[in-house]
Amino acid sequence: MENNTSPSYFNLTMFLNIGNYRYPAFVLCLLLCAFIISANLVIIVAIAREKSLHEPMYIFILFLSVNSLYGTAGFFFRFLRDLLSDSHLISRPACFTQIYVIYTYASYELTLLGIMAYDRYVAICQPLHYHNKITARTICKLFVIAWIYPPLAVGTCVYLSSRLPLCDNKIPKVFCANWNIVKLSCVSTVLNNLVGMLVSTSTVFLPLAFVLYTYIRIFLICRKCSPEFKSKVIQSCLPHVITFVNYSITVFCDVALSRINLEELNPLLAIILSLEFVVIPPILNPLVYGLKLPEIRKIMLRMKTKSHLCC
Repeated sequence: MENNTSPSYFNLTMFLNIGNYRYPAFVLCLLLCAFIISANLVIIVAIAREKSLHEPMYIFILFLSVNSLYGTAGFFFRFLRDLLSDSHLISRPACFTQIYVIYTYASYELTLLGIMAYDRYVAICQPLHYHNKITARTICKLFVIAWIYPPLAVGTCVYLSSRLPLCDNKIPKVFCANWNIVKLSCVSTVLNNLVGMLVSTSTVFLPLAFVLYTYIRIFLICRKCSPEFKSKVIQSCLPHVITFVNYSITVFCDVALSRINLEELNPLLAIILSLEFVVIPPILNPLVYGLKLPEIRKIMLRMKTKSHLCC
């Protein structure tokens, strides 16, 4: 007999609210998934093949695209299957694996944005010291921190959640989320809440605060500079600012959605906001960096021309 405090499956109940829209939703999401994969692969190939783009800023963009593919694989493949399925049960191991992948994807995104903000800050505010501070060794150290800390932090939260005895197995979302599982606990979740708060502060709010601080400093310096310098700064920083603002909004929506029972007030809005967190950033990143940065745009046009000539 199955232990009621440790259900083998979770039920993703928000799929019931999609109803007859699931087939149009499947086609739309399949097209979005194909676009995300192809667009980010183009960015990765363009930067990897072009030696002139082997600079810190473009390496950071490459890793953002890799992370977008990672997050897409963690969410879309399961989501597309569930859209066509009559049963929306997900096994316990698969659910916690999905939580781990989606949350590490989000943490990687924020830490990478923080590193990119530091790179732009040094390049604009301390240009004479840029090559002394942003060395290959410094970049390696930053990437080691960016790629090791999020799995440890998120893994701790997922482990603590997996140890909780649960009184139910219904998750009011279209994918597994840590806070929704914690709310199903039959016992006190003080430790989970404390660790979750520490992890959220270190992986979400500190990187966001650091990015905000660097751009305030950049803005203060630009006020005293020439219009030509301001134009170059805007051209260099605008893609990163757009990505930062977009991701801040999506993170805020996800945090707010997990704390209030929006699904009871407006199920369709709850689905849209929860999807924004895992769909919009991977779509926006290649559009912003591919179209806004002239160096990447030139390489992409050159690749397109070569492919036409080959054909």
